[in-house]
Amino acid sequence: MTTSEVARALRALSSTYVERRSRLSDRGAFDTAGKRAAYALYYAPRRFLTVTHVLAAVGAPATPLRVVDLGCGTGAAGAAWAMHAGAGSSVLGVDVHPWALEETRATLRDFDLPGQTRRLAVSEATSLWKEGRGRSEGPRATGLMLSYVVNELGADERAALLTAVVDAARQGTRVLVMEPLSRRTSPWWNGWVDTFVAAGGRADEWRVRIEPPPITLALGVATGLDAVAATGRTLWI
Repeated sequence: MTTSEVARALRALSSTYVERRSRLSDRGAFDTAGKRAAYALYYAPRRFLTVTHVLAAVGAPATPLRVVDLGCGTGAAGAAWAMHAGAGSSVLGVDVHPWALEETRATLRDFDLPGQTRRLAVSEATSLWKEGRGRSEGPRATGLMLSYVVNELGADERAALLTAVVDAARQGTRVLVMEPLSRRTSPWWNGWVDTFVAAGGRADEWRVRIEPPPITLALGVATGLDAVAATGRTLWI
């Protein structure tokens, strides 16, 4: 595909994120080849770099970790955490879309990371991070990555997930939740903040500058998006 073709798809994808977020619940962001290319070339590198920055800023331990990346997309967020954690870390990527799982496997190969993928909905995956719980200082501690996926769930699924995630954190699982800054798109956020903070976690807002690769910068210029400005909100425990 040409840069202009991917740029057109990126405009449509950006509109989906901003105006039609309900389509994300069925992975509507991946429904055309153009959108898949735009996601992989623009959003994924920025996701990797932003998660890398956040993990360093919150003081995430650089010790081997089994990362369970729910709603993994291209696997960028899970790979960022595994790379931060260091040698011996692995990734389990979970998504409902076959293309996302294929891309995650490619990401793991490119970063020379051991790992697997599983085709499951987030609501079906709560048992996957229980293996290794309670061993937060051991060689196979578990990290749970929820990157731009909680907002795609229904209210009941989200409530059940919050209970499961906080229970896992109390048992030793490290948890990172990342969502957009916009409170309009995630009215549930304050409730999650209260629960995480009460359990000993922290909430942060981020506005950072990153250095994405040339193709990401070119797509940003072509679409009027600021590729080097990264924003978001996180919960960490």
